[in-house]
Amino acid sequence: MTDGSGSEPQGGEQSPGAEPPGDGSVRAVFDDMFGRIERSDVLIVATAMVAVYTLFTIFVLLRLGITTGTPNAIASAWRELTFLFAAYAMLALALNLHWGYTGLFNIGVAGFMAVGVYTMALLSTPADAISGQGLGLPLPIGVIGGMIAAALVGLVAAVPALRVRADYFAIVTLGLSEIIRLTLNSRTLSEWTLERFGFATGGGSGIDLPDRPTDALFDTAVGEALIELFVVEIGGEEVTLVAASVLRRFTWAVVMLAITVGFYWLLRRIGFSPFGRVLKSIREDELVAQSLGKDTRIFKIKVFMLGCALMGLAGILWQGSQGFVSPDSFRPIVTFYVFVAVIIGGSGSNTGSVIGALFFVSLLFLAPRRVGGIVDARLDLLDAPGTFAGAVDPLITVFNAEPMLAYAIDNISALQFILLGVVLILIVQYRPDGVMGHRTETAAAADLDRPNRGESDE
Repeated sequence: MTDGSGSEPQGGEQSPGAEPPGDGSVRAVFDDMFGRIERSDVLIVATAMVAVYTLFTIFVLLRLGITTGTPNAIASAWRELTFLFAAYAMLALALNLHWGYTGLFNIGVAGFMAVGVYTMALLSTPADAISGQGLGLPLPIGVIGGMIAAALVGLVAAVPALRVRADYFAIVTLGLSEIIRLTLNSRTLSEWTLERFGFATGGGSGIDLPDRPTDALFDTAVGEALIELFVVEIGGEEVTLVAASVLRRFTWAVVMLAITVGFYWLLRRIGFSPFGRVLKSIREDELVAQSLGKDTRIFKIKVFMLGCALMGLAGILWQGSQGFVSPDSFRPIVTFYVFVAVIIGGSGSNTGSVIGALFFVSLLFLAPRRVGGIVDARLDLLDAPGTFAGAVDPLITVFNAEPMLAYAIDNISALQFILLGVVLILIVQYRPDGVMGHRTETAAAADLDRPNRGESDE
């Protein structure tokens, strides 16, 4: 190929867009490897997951060392990480459909989760449940019903709320979420629905839920064979490396992770479809979208209903798989956590939503408690002071940091909010678009960042 003057490129020059040859050095190899990872969403997520799971394995080894109980502890840590990662990734993806794609500031995520979970429970929980009574219908009917109910509540909220500005829309969704939670908390409503319709929410006592579908696997020969794989003989004694209860829960976590992949695939297809491009044009400039003949209000109602249905499904897979649920599981803090995950990853990017959920769950939600457990196990600390002043005073007067460390370990759950606040401040200041903000999807049908756009050979 010739350049514009008709001459061949010089020996040391390369055509635009070509990758420079590696010089064989270690640095060049790593640069090439990281370059390949950077260009692939799948590799980005896979690399981050490998790093995080390795980190949690190290946490377990630092706390327990290598013993016969270490494999079970590692599997338990991986199970907890996988379960929460999948739950928050699904919710973050659904929120990204609202906020990242369309610019709808929905801070009622927990409320739509509650609608999905409670509808599923009322349809599928047996009538003889200890807390709350359902109709005992098959679980798939309950799941579909929960999604439809969440979508319909989203429709009821969207039709009037989308007439107002974004900040007022946020207030409406937050208020609706709290109305839903307080309504489910009502004992009077529970007794009335039981008398009139034969089912009850259980009020503040909550409601029992159907068993996880995967639990039935372990009542078969296949499940028993799977459990036996982790029973070995050491020194003439049988040792269970991974407990059956951990395997049951881990299996469900893997199912949730697979469904998260389905969420990602669905939202990616939506994002690159004509429907998705209209959504992103609404986010960027709704007036321009309207000037092109698009009824933006209809588009916003459709996407809001779809996102609410996905939030309902995510709630069913998460809170609906615990065997019991109460209205306290749907406090506004859940919505806040989902927003943190999207902010960390970067709104407008599905990959960013997944990465943000992974980093939030692993580094901000679970890691502080793991580190606290390691310090508590490895150091023979004194009893923690009962007050913050009692922890600070020895540090100031005699430069003894042990009471403060013991106090921090004992109150690690409260101190997590401080860490969370610091991380949010740093992200807003230094990476306001999130760690994957550079991959935010635009409304354009073509890639505007491709090299040599608008150029042609003469």
